[in-house]
Amino acid sequence: MGLNHPRDLAAWRDWQQSRHRLRRLRHAVRPAGGPQVERFVLTTYDTEPRLLVAVDSASPTNHAALVEPLRHLELPVAVLSPGPPPELPGRTPLSSAEVATDVPVALRGLTAVLSLGHHLPRGEVAQHWASVLGVTSVVVQHGALTPHAPPLPQGARLLAWSDVDADFWRSGRSDVEHEAVGSQLLWGAAGRRADGTGLRLTYLGQMHAAELSRGRLVTAAAAHCRSHDAVYRPHPSETDRLSRLVHGAYRRSGIEVDGSTPLAGLDGPVVSVFSTGVLEAAAQGRDAWVDFPRPPAWLVEFWERYGMHRLGTTSTPAPSRPATEPARRIAEIVTAAAS
Repeated sequence: MGLNHPRDLAAWRDWQQSRHRLRRLRHAVRPAGGPQVERFVLTTYDTEPRLLVAVDSASPTNHAALVEPLRHLELPVAVLSPGPPPELPGRTPLSSAEVATDVPVALRGLTAVLSLGHHLPRGEVAQHWASVLGVTSVVVQHGALTPHAPPLPQGARLLAWSDVDADFWRSGRSDVEHEAVGSQLLWGAAGRRADGTGLRLTYLGQMHAAELSRGRLVTAAAAHCRSHDAVYRPHPSETDRLSRLVHGAYRRSGIEVDGSTPLAGLDGPVVSVFSTGVLEAAAQGRDAWVDFPRPPAWLVEFWERYGMHRLGTTSTPAPSRPATEPARRIAEIVTAAAS
């Protein structure tokens, strides 16, 4: 099994947009200030940057994959972001300004680009600049992979969590080379917390997961929370009106909904459909499972690929830990690529 769209980014985007028909219809009927205009803010930290880091989100997974490695880098760096850049310890911004999609003069000395791929706006522009300048494009895996993941950029160098994930994401492509470096997200979670034996089970919500219908996800979460007296923890993206209505319905039916504690701060056991939070909890030494009624074949394969155990069996084991911290290894590879 591999990606549904291993090469065609346009086809992947068509699929993704098809999963949000209701949202598009609502905006068409009741426009909210017109179409969103993407911003590209370029921040330099040195006079002649050699590495450009494309940051499309401030999420913990993005931070672990793209920002944490910069702690181990001594290269001159620039960051492309949708707004103010992330804080980089030990680095002071030299300049910061909104730019167009043409290659900025400040980046003419660029030798490598680091991103999560070219499926999001900043990553797409950074990949375009890498192609124009003829420099190395390094893509870091930031989350667990399903067949619905976006394709990799042409000729990219992939830094994957594992060889198995790399083969899955490449899906037979020969233009993408890879190296397995592990996950900084899971490395940072390992051993931080004792198990939560005796504490209530937390159900990690994924109401916006495009891979499965929202109706099935909402129904499965409600049934599970009622059956196991679990607390429903909304995903941080569950802030839209429909999600809030579902949360209200959960509460009225007696389900506790609590998103006040960050995922990394949870103490007790967790269960989810396919959240990386299951792997984070397992890395911390806590009980963690997956569960979903009548799972499709791709989801069963996903559980098996990441060693996630179904509820009712033994807890998911802690993921294997690489010899070198992933952030440090990514920094080493990027430094070599930019030399």
